[in-house]
Amino acid sequence: MTLPVQRMDIRFLSPTAIGHHPVDALPALLRRDDGLVWVDVPTWDDEAERVLKEVFGFHPLAIRDCRERNPVPKVHVYADHVFVVLHAPKLGAGGHVHYVELDQFVGRNFLVTVHGPLNPAVPLDAAMVEVRAVLGRIEAGRLRPTFPYQLSHALVSALAARLRVHTAALTHEVWRLEQRVTAGHIGDTEQFLEEMFRTRHGLLSARTMCALSREVFGRMATIAALGAEAQSYVEDIVDQFERLRAMADAQREYLQGTIEFYQARTNTKMTIAAERLAVIAAVTLPITALSSILGMNVIVNETTRYGLLALSLAVMLAMSTTLLVWAKRKGWW
Repeated sequence: MTLPVQRMDIRFLSPTAIGHHPVDALPALLRRDDGLVWVDVPTWDDEAERVLKEVFGFHPLAIRDCRERNPVPKVHVYADHVFVVLHAPKLGAGGHVHYVELDQFVGRNFLVTVHGPLNPAVPLDAAMVEVRAVLGRIEAGRLRPTFPYQLSHALVSALAARLRVHTAALTHEVWRLEQRVTAGHIGDTEQFLEEMFRTRHGLLSARTMCALSREVFGRMATIAALGAEAQSYVEDIVDQFERLRAMADAQREYLQGTIEFYQARTNTKMTIAAERLAVIAAVTLPITALSSILGMNVIVNETTRYGLLALSLAVMLAMSTTLLVWAKRKGWW
């Protein structure tokens, strides 16, 4: 579902309908008790900063965190609301994983979602995935949130689903790489190694996002002030991220095993090749030494001394045969 993106979307969610309102209606909407207010800020601007500062009265540091990019998830608890920063993955060029930020202010009767600054290489649609997924469920009647933590739970669950899809796509890549290793169809070795380490990086990024997000909601789960109903949603999110972290970890370890198998087989081939080269060197070295000593005296003369030449060749052959037999008994070839 493609929705038009505005600078700021003001929605009032009642048990039966979704109402769209202008920014000026926010103070009156926040005084109502027959639903909840959802303010979504797709792109940051001066108007968004004014609303968060003057209408909601959020802390200046929290507003700064919405204006700037945050490298890690975080949670701050205030008297009447909780501020949460999360990240979702977006695959970029060359295996780079972009961190798409989603900030939330969860209050008594409101939810404010702010989509953090994006890398210029990331389209705005990538930041709106969770919002559009939840709106689709609400408009289809499959979701009727009655309080902010329920709506926040739906958004975070959609973010977790994006992480799950990201991990599933990388898992297919792991399977493909493993099949190439076991079948011996590697192709360009340098390119193959790059693909394996690029996939491992993607899984590591998913694992990191899940682990950090789980810690953030684990912290929220210890805050009794959230209330029993909110607590159940928070604990469910903790469980979702914990399971996703375990999935990403398992696939990363499986890929690491594939990498180690490939490296072990490659190292074995190199060792065998080195042993064979050593055997060749051991066989030819005595011959080279003997021929260099006797060559001038046996062949480069006015006449060839055939007896001495035959004896020299016999000695060379005996030395080579002895070395080959010895190397065979040692199992070097």
